[in-house]
Amino acid sequence: MINGPRLSKKKLGRRDSDDTVRLDKSCQGAAMPRVSLWFFAVAPIYVLIGMGFGIFMGATENFALAPAHAHLNLIGWVTMALYGTFYALAREASNRLAWTVFWLNNAGAAMMFPSLAMVLSFGDSSPFLLPLIISEFLALGGMLCFAFSVWSVLMKSAAAPLGVAIRPTAAE
Repeated sequence: MINGPRLSKKKLGRRDSDDTVRLDKSCQGAAMPRVSLWFFAVAPIYVLIGMGFGIFMGATENFALAPAHAHLNLIGWVTMALYGTFYALAREASNRLAWTVFWLNNAGAAMMFPSLAMVLSFGDSSPFLLPLIISEFLALGGMLCFAFSVWSVLMKSAAAPLGVAIRPTAAE
């Protein structure tokens, strides 16, 4: 059990502030950044759509759109979950930058799946090529912002003296 201040006055599962959400008792009432919770909230939506699409492809034995299925699962499920995990652990990361990553990646993933499926179905001359290119740059922009976020946290930790935590841990 984590020793720390009692959280009896705070309601669990409620917003602690604009930036955090207090979790249930199984997590000892820890607070998670709201942006992390949103990354975790949308990731299952993407993977459920991707899984449903995969089941449909398997049932019809038509795998021509497998690249669209793979992109949705990787960008929508895996990448969102990784972003959410990083921002849950690296509290010193910029909240504004985290939300920028969230919106860029969501816009990219939501546009990429249907436009890639249409380009794969109708060829490079389809009117869906431009939305596909835009979605790729949105996802790339999200990843570039995330990389900047990671490196910013890394530089902050490198600047801290050895043995000194940037953020106090639960044991401290």
